[in-house]
Amino acid sequence: MSATHASTRIGPNAITRVAEALQQRNGEAFTALIFGRAGLLRYLGQPPQSMVDEAEVMRLHRVLRDSVGPADARAVARDAGRRTADYLLARRIPRPVQALLHRLPAALAARVLLAAIRRHAWTFAGSGHFSARAGRPVVLTLQDNPLCRGVVLDGPACDYYAATFEHLFRVLVHPRARVRETACEAMGAAACVFEIDW
Repeated sequence: MSATHASTRIGPNAITRVAEALQQRNGEAFTALIFGRAGLLRYLGQPPQSMVDEAEVMRLHRVLRDSVGPADARAVARDAGRRTADYLLARRIPRPVQALLHRLPAALAARVLLAAIRRHAWTFAGSGHFSARAGRPVVLTLQDNPLCRGVVLDGPACDYYAATFEHLFRVLVHPRARVRETACEAMGAAACVFEIDW
């Protein structure tokens, strides 16, 4: 892990899926306005194909909240998170693995999925620190969360992550899986904590 936040990378879904969600909800012109304010207009013409600087992701999500307000930003982030999960299901999680998870009891499927999420946490946590605990509920913790760094809000700011986790768990573990963010750094907590139950 890098000693400086600016040089730490995050997967491009945190940018490309926000663009898709914004275009669907608000149209291309508004999406260009938001990406322009974030200094990321180039990504609309040529979406990133590899890891991006976490500072770009932080800036995009901050500009989004500042431009549309917390409620609309949460809706866009949730849509982007679900799109990210769909992308992972279509391109990153092999079909045989998905078929195996569908056949396992939910508690065991959750453990297998958690192991995969832990192995790939570097792709979404950036310079933050991710941990996970199996059980009922499953507990995911992200400390020094890039999406919350320097952010102060009255409500949770992690809808992008929550929606990604929730959709993955609904498809691969249990159709009634639900994610609840029980603590958020943007609200003054020591870490962002997500509880998943079904």
